[in-house]
Amino acid sequence: MANVARSLYIIDTFAQIFRAYYAIRNGMRSNVTGEPTHAVFGVAGLMVKVLGDLRPDFIVAAADAPGKTHRDEIYADYKATRRATPDDLVSQIPLVFEMLSGFGVPVILKTGLEADDIIATVVQRVLADPEATDVQIRILSKDKDLEQLVGPRVAMFDVPTGAIVDESALMASKGIRPDQVIDLLALTGDTSDNVPGVDGVGPKTASQLLKEFGSIDGIYSHLDAITGKKRENLEAARETIGLSRALVTLHCDPELPFELEATRPARPDLARLLPLFERLDFHRLKDDARRIAGGEGLFEEEFISVEQQPLPENGEAPTVRWQQEYTCIRTASELAALASTLQTTALVAFDTETTGLERDAQLCGLSFAWAEGKAAYVPIRSPQAHLHLALAPVMRALGPILESRDVRKCGHNLKFDARVLLRYGCTLRGVVFDSLFASNLLAASEASHKLDDLVARRLGYQMTAISQLIGTGSEQASMDTVDLEAMTHYAAEDTDAALRLYQLMQPELESAGMASLLADVEAPLSLVLARMEANGILCDPEELTRQGDALTTRVDELKLSVFAAAGTEFDLNSPKQLADVLFDLIGFKVVRKTKTGRSTDVEVLEKLADQEDAHDPRTAVPRLIMEYRQLSKLISTYLGNLKSAIDPADGRIHTTFHQLVTATGRIASQGPNLQNIPIRKETGRQIRKAFRAPHGGMLICADYSQIELRILAHLSRDEALTAAFMAEQDVHAAVAAQVFGVPLEMVTREMRDRAKTINFGIIYGVTAYGLARRIEELDVAGASKLIADYKARFTGIDRFLRQCVDQALEHGYVTTFMGRRRAIPELRESSPTRRALGERLAINSVIQGSAADLIKLAMVRLQQRIDDDRLPLKMLLQIHDELVLESPYEHAEGMAEVVRREMEHAMELTVPLRAESGIGRDWFSCKG
Repeated sequence: MANVARSLYIIDTFAQIFRAYYAIRNGMRSNVTGEPTHAVFGVAGLMVKVLGDLRPDFIVAAADAPGKTHRDEIYADYKATRRATPDDLVSQIPLVFEMLSGFGVPVILKTGLEADDIIATVVQRVLADPEATDVQIRILSKDKDLEQLVGPRVAMFDVPTGAIVDESALMASKGIRPDQVIDLLALTGDTSDNVPGVDGVGPKTASQLLKEFGSIDGIYSHLDAITGKKRENLEAARETIGLSRALVTLHCDPELPFELEATRPARPDLARLLPLFERLDFHRLKDDARRIAGGEGLFEEEFISVEQQPLPENGEAPTVRWQQEYTCIRTASELAALASTLQTTALVAFDTETTGLERDAQLCGLSFAWAEGKAAYVPIRSPQAHLHLALAPVMRALGPILESRDVRKCGHNLKFDARVLLRYGCTLRGVVFDSLFASNLLAASEASHKLDDLVARRLGYQMTAISQLIGTGSEQASMDTVDLEAMTHYAAEDTDAALRLYQLMQPELESAGMASLLADVEAPLSLVLARMEANGILCDPEELTRQGDALTTRVDELKLSVFAAAGTEFDLNSPKQLADVLFDLIGFKVVRKTKTGRSTDVEVLEKLADQEDAHDPRTAVPRLIMEYRQLSKLISTYLGNLKSAIDPADGRIHTTFHQLVTATGRIASQGPNLQNIPIRKETGRQIRKAFRAPHGGMLICADYSQIELRILAHLSRDEALTAAFMAEQDVHAAVAAQVFGVPLEMVTREMRDRAKTINFGIIYGVTAYGLARRIEELDVAGASKLIADYKARFTGIDRFLRQCVDQALEHGYVTTFMGRRRAIPELRESSPTRRALGERLAINSVIQGSAADLIKLAMVRLQQRIDDDRLPLKMLLQIHDELVLESPYEHAEGMAEVVRREMEHAMELTVPLRAESGIGRDWFSCKG
């Protein structure tokens, strides 16, 4: 029998810490201590996966030690561009090391070495060890610098995705061998580490050069074969390319203490881990730690099975078992019986099984549950197709049930299932509950709202993992290859779980006042968003290219203008070099210092730009830099990403909408993010020209007029603000007349602008300091008086603002007018700055959250009107308070009026709702 290879897992510790920190949107805090915890939670989850499932023979974590390294000695600006580590991450780092120690994972760090150097040293030692020739090394990191270590026994492994970077993957993705990685990194440079590189040479160009010439030495020895700008840039970098190469080359330390046997996993120390997890409010992880320490996974000592386990001393119950009657529907008579049952059931849980999660994934089957433990799976695609029905008869029988509003449905993340059904001509309706949304609404701070985690946490039941059916990583199979018996249990269990979650969570939603929010808004909205994602919006790549070329030309011009004004050339993207030019060379006074040096952020540049002197050309640098940054961001963040996001099959961009990932409930989009397309400046607005109607069609854009101020009037019941809206007055001028004590006709433009600034500032809990920053020639004292005068004239608003803060102090959260809650823990913190932030969040969350409720309800009503009246109208995008739709040319005006009326009648407020609509061949022209 051949020997089984042993495995060594090396953790790039800080890479995993940072990844975990930024992966969990809005962070996490312990309900026990209030301290931030999301980075610790993410790394702890990684350890559970590695130790509990992957079972390494050896494991070690590498970390950076404080202090300088040899790279700082050879290059003073090494990592000079890095931002300071956020304070709420710094506080979590010691907890991560404490947690690693509790899991029995040794951590190696040494002054003068970066973690990458430690990893390189460990890899070298193991590869050279004659007693370890069977050890396969897996580096848990996505850091491209570590690709130089890849070899026959060394690969990089991303645990969450299962992606492996080995020699073949490196060649497939980048076209290079591991021995060429250092040269590729030196050529491209690294902005995060401030490694110079070669100007204009990105990964693709570097790969082509290395493919043709083999190495940096080969490139420079054949420089005469390279022409144009590329050759010029290589010539210019000749003096620094050796430095770049030295900076990216990993350093092996022969003196580093390391013994392979010392990295054998130790048994997790529950006496350390459980109190830590209790303090951090990681209750699920306590069970995971017990499981790993108890014997599942690495450790082979005897342990009591879950079914036989006595009740633990802490009173936590063992995993429960469910009574299950799960049926596979194979025949026409069984299908008819199922359809009859579903039609007469008060609530049906529904789910789809597909070949994947992509937009073109194929349907494998449908599952339904109608009572606890009673569920069925209807296969459509499987390896045993002769044993069950095909798609057509299944959809004839079940399609009308899925499309019926009268058959009430529940499930988990049903937007995905709705998207799948749309590809088969079926429009899902009647959804009144979604456990994904219920979990978000009831406990937004929970780290995971996945069905498996939710069922384990709320019902104490361990569901069948999908990996048990199809495996993981490169060996992962597709669901249409799974045996029918296993598939039936897995699929039926999903819907059984969804139904049980409804029965548990619906009373909680009713008690919290959010049952209607879910049933009437969020659940049906998910089906609307599914249709919008499927519709997509037509995008013209040629227009994007045209704008990109024009902006690139302007960026190049700006770069030369900056150099001319400053009288020197420097890296415009280097905050340190820019600070040297602004404050040392030109002589501006330092505005603000940070932990990393003198700040050159946009706020600082705006202040410096105000000091521009026409008689001193050097003082134009801040203004030019701001425009340079803005246009560079447009090119890199929007134009390129949008072009690559166009689906070649239909020429449309199909973004993905998320309902409950923002704290206020606003809809977000991803892949690409269309919510953030800039509209404040003309260059940003021009991007909208690329979004167009199809031949014979028109786009309709509609948005609410001053919606947040109207909501403020409704919630505050302020008489003066309400009267202005009821009289259809210019509300900013009306407010100015009140604040400045002059007749409406005497209000100047300056008065109106100041009133507008404070109107919108009030929504965000503006301070006197913040208002002074927004209004030119207004100091803090003047801003304080302006706010005081505002509150004296609008007493209802002042009272409402205090009520928002009082509610947050009393209950720990605020609510919108549809009952949406947002926790405001900042109000209970000791820091005055954090408490002031809490007051602003309390005010803003009520108003913005209510605006989110309104636009969502309007979308649901509008889609229902489209369906009921069979209107020639498609919703495409939602951008904050704006909707973008598509209609045939001949119906566009009538459809625009329908949209406007539905938006204005979506909800009854004490002031009139007003919406404005526009029509055009492209998104830009719709807005006028």
